[in-house]
Formats: sequence, C-alpha cells, structure tokens
Amino acid sequence: MKKADQKFIGAHVSAAGGVDNAPLNAKELGATAFALFTKNQRQWQAKPLESKVIDNFRRRCELYGFSPAQILPHDSYLINLGHPETEAREKSLNAFADELQRCEQLGLDRLNFHPGSHLRKISETESLKLVAESVNRALEKTTGVMAVIENTAGQGSNLGYSFEHLAEIIDQVEDKSRIGVCLDTCHAFAAGYDLRTNESCTQVFQQFEETVGFSYLQGMHLNDSKGALNSRKDRHHSLGEGEIGWEAFRFIMQDKRFNGIPMVLETIDSSIWHEEIHSLQILAGQKV
Repeated sequence: MKKADQKFIGAHVSAAGGVDNAPLNAKELGATAFALFTKNQRQWQAKPLESKVIDNFRRRCELYGFSPAQILPHDSYLINLGHPETEAREKSLNAFADELQRCEQLGLDRLNFHPGSHLRKISETESLKLVAESVNRALEKTTGVMAVIENTAGQGSNLGYSFEHLAEIIDQVEDKSRIGVCLDTCHAFAAGYDLRTNESCTQVFQQFEETVGFSYLQGMHLNDSKGALNSRKDRHHSLGEGEIGWEAFRFIMQDKRFNGIPMVLETIDSSIWHEEIHSLQILAGQKV
C-alpha cells in the first residue's frame, strides 16, 4: 500500500522535555500521525532549538516511520494574524515566522494556525485580508513550509468559522503551493456544519469541495463536540461521546479524499487515545 493510499491517524502528543520526545510519544500510542507544539504555546518567546534536539527529532521520525506528511505542528495560541492594530499584528507576524522557521529546522513541511480575530474593531473582510497579508510576509521569510489554516468554532470575534472565510484567505495568498487547510470536526459542527449522518457529511464535504477544494486539505483534527450544532462553542469530546457521534468519523475513514494527510485527535481523555486511534484504524480497514 502506498503511503498516499493510507489514513494517517494519531493525536496531538506532548513535547515536554523536548520536541524530540514527540515522535516517541506518538509511537507508543500506535499512531501513524501526530501533532505537536514546537515551543510553549502560551508564551511569545522560546529559546532556539538545539542542534542535538533537531537531530534527535529527525532521527526518531525516520526510525518510527513518520514522514513530514504525517506530522502537523501547531503554532502558539497567542498569535493573531488578523489583529486590527499594527503593533500587535507585527508581534504575531514575527512569532508566526519564527514558528515556520522552527518547522523548517525540524524538516517539517506544514504549520497549523488559527486565522485570528477581528476583535470587533474592523470587519471580517478587512481582518481576513490582514491574515492573508501576514501569511504572505511570513512565507517570504521561509522555504518549504506550508501555512495550514484551521477552521474555528466561531467563538467571540474569531475568524475562520466558515468555508468561505478559508477560501477568502487562500484567494489572497500569493503562493498557492504554500497554503492549506486543516479541518477540525468539532469546530465545523459548532459552527453549523452538520456531521451527524452519512447524508449530512456528504453535503458538508461537497460544500467544502466547491468552496475551498480538497486539494487544499493538508490535515484534520478529529474531535467530537460537547456543544450542540451551531453552538459556536469550542468544546471537544471523546469520539462517539459528544453531539456528533461515530457516523462522521466512519465517513471520513472510508472516504479516500482524506488519505495521505495527518489526522490527529485532540479529544479530552488522552488515556483512551490508543483505543480511539485503533477504532479509527479499524474503520479505515487498516486493522483487523
């Protein structure tokens, strides 16, 4: 089986003690994909990656069979590329560029980010334009790493809760080969995209294809939702225990359009990640 024909399934694992521990933590889960933070996600500054840590990360990825197409690093939660105020937006831009550079050092080819927030000071369209401008500037500072926009639940003044928002950013990014999308199932559901049945999944992902395009799909976050449909609440739940249920994950695991990208759990109980990964692998026909 070619790698592009496979489902890459894992979780957002801890990088405590060094990013080089992340591949090991993923391997212990029986994962074929993983997400990680390359620095503390709640701090602006981080010390540079040490060469021995970089070398060890790359060595372990090779040892455990994790290619860049199976790894989805996530940037800091503090970054807001659509910030209406120049000084704050520049601070975010610099932090985002630094995270792209860290991915480049680690040999990774994509970086997942939240599009940001207009903070009710400017329009969504104006803020989305600022996001795209920030991405363009950050990409100029790096090579080989793709900026991957994550859809949001639409809490508060957050951007990215609609497929149209994602498309609007992509349209304004100059290098289309370096922009992609990560779909979070909990966020999509909370934003009003019904994933509870096979029929509704068919409709939602057809809408995604028409508005954004599967060619831009570069990762997924597989989460059930504590919040109801269109609740605008970003509240993850374990698979099958929330408002979405198992049907969406069965649909995704059996649809080839989701092959060859990192699909990672951010569900609330890490003690059962191994079981959740195993269940998804069975649905994908990759485990007996």
